[in-house]
Amino acid sequence: MTSRLHLAVDGPADAPVLLLGSSLGTSCAMWEPQVPALAERFRVIRYDHLGHGRSAAPAGPYTLDLLGRELLRTLDALDLPWVHYAGLSLGGMVGMWLAAHAPDRVRRLALLCTSASLGPPEQWRERAATVRAAGLPAIADAVVARWFTPAFAATRPDVVAGYRAMLTATSPVGYAACCEAIAAMDLRGDLGRVGAPTLVVAGADDPATPVEHARQIAGRIPGARLAVVGAAAHLANVEQPERVCRLLREHFDEEPGDG
Repeated sequence: MTSRLHLAVDGPADAPVLLLGSSLGTSCAMWEPQVPALAERFRVIRYDHLGHGRSAAPAGPYTLDLLGRELLRTLDALDLPWVHYAGLSLGGMVGMWLAAHAPDRVRRLALLCTSASLGPPEQWRERAATVRAAGLPAIADAVVARWFTPAFAATRPDVVAGYRAMLTATSPVGYAACCEAIAAMDLRGDLGRVGAPTLVVAGADDPATPVEHARQIAGRIPGARLAVVGAAAHLANVEQPERVCRLLREHFDEEPGDG
């Protein structure tokens, strides 16, 4: 069995596996601020979503079910019966699907700057149409403005430029198809089936998935914990790398039953 998903692997081969899913419009390089610290304790596997980075970009349509089942095929190909999972934005959406539909495959779960239902659907379908017609540069400035706070953008223009380049390097076919998957997504009814101990993280200044979306997720997943990271927009792991890394280490370092 072969996977259509590109993987980057760090950390000890015999350590517990921590799978990291990135946001819409980024590659697995999005997680680089966290890799050195997480790889001290875990076998860190980052993946590019279908249609992103170096993964395959088949023609649409895509659905959350498709993205989730593609990830399950990858876990099967790696002979991994279970993983810890952390996902941001689209990565978090796939993580919710995975934990609800294949609960035996997720030991502990972290959901960052994400939503279980992110409407209105028309907005996502319009974005998909724009990208198909004019490419990623047509939406890049507006998207990146939601990824970072104005203060961070003013002080770290080099970082912002790097993530803008990552966005515009994404396959237009894959990006548009993932937009349509988000348009059709409604995971709210699935959250009660999530049994993995769950940490929900929100960026205090995130305009893409505001804190209220995180509160709704935490309120629907039994026993979930909510953490709000100050001075962070959508890519909270980039703006506040140490704070996010500490939250993840604390959550995934806990033994079953400790949380």
